Amino acid sequence: MKCHPVKAVLFDLDGTLVDTAPDFLWALNAIQTERNLPPLTEQQMRSSVSNGSAGLVEGALGIPQDSPEFEQTRHRLLNLYFEIIGRYAALYPGLDSLLEFFATRGIAWGISTNKPSLYTHALLDAMNLNNPPATVVCPDQVTHPKPHPEPLLLNAKHLGLQPKQIVFVGDHIRDIQAGRHAGMRTVAAAWGYIDTIKDTQSWGATAICAQSDQLKSLLEDWI
Repeated sequence: MKCHPVKAVLFDLDGTLVDTAPDFLWALNAIQTERNLPPLTEQQMRSSVSNGSAGLVEGALGIPQDSPEFEQTRHRLLNLYFEIIGRYAALYPGLDSLLEFFATRGIAWGISTNKPSLYTHALLDAMNLNNPPATVVCPDQVTHPKPHPEPLLLNAKHLGLQPKQIVFVGDHIRDIQAGRHAGMRTVAAAWGYIDTIKDTQSWGATAICAQSDQLKSLLEDWI
């Protein structure tokens, strides 16, 4: 059966479109300094980044969610992160040219993220992209965040497109679940905040892309 040509591409934000780990690492290590503890390495915290501030406090800083310190530390982390948001973050390799390619081909693009609007828009403002997203959906705009399809369906509504005309790219199983349930083609971003490419093989994505600079060639076959 012939697939409908792709008219838009949506991205998860952290770990898919933008490597935000360096910003979070700076904030985490500021807390480590305050606690008189040694600095963390990026490897120690990368697998926790996709689970937001709660995942970082628990997974990287080792403070359980039932600890009296947990909420205070989480708020401190978010405040520190917001102070320097976008300072060290960067698009993954090849994605800047991919966004330029979208502009030349008339392909819309957007973001569907579980990162709250305050931080999402501050990050995008700091990055000052030449080809900004046509749609951005954050969890505070919907009733049910990913893995529910509601955010992606709102993206589709913003774009005036049917889900079957859209591809969603993400580095977490919840991204692929959301995309599948929305009726979109999906790409598992194996370059993201996961341990190995094997982690992506059971997600049921339409395709798996090992490196961000390989995504353009994959998408060209669908456009």
